[in-house]
Amino acid sequence: MKLETAAQGFAALGSEARLQVVLALVKAGGKGLTVGDIQSRTGMAASTLAHHLRFLSLAGLVQQEKDGRSVINRAAFDHLDSLAGYLLKECCAEEKECANNDGCAAPDVDLEILND
Repeated sequence: MKLETAAQGFAALGSEARLQVVLALVKAGGKGLTVGDIQSRTGMAASTLAHHLRFLSLAGLVQQEKDGRSVINRAAFDHLDSLAGYLLKECCAEEKECANNDGCAAPDVDLEILND
């Protein structure tokens, strides 16, 4: 995943309201939720919810599918998984590097500067 794509995904999740929508969709699983279902779970006004769903959809975090007169919204689990993986792919890399190099030396730090 490119840095730009990750940044867009995290930016889309950077709103409490949008995070609430994504969490509702994640909890619902693969069956997804209609806009009305999301509204009842989040308490958001229809116009506000429409704005957030559009934002999440453009970021690739929500997939929308027309089903008759309803729109089914689903969490884009693959993309969400990729975002989580993007954060965690470098987990403990410095610790592993130190272990492979028989430990790491402490960085040179001027303690007088830190005490100022």
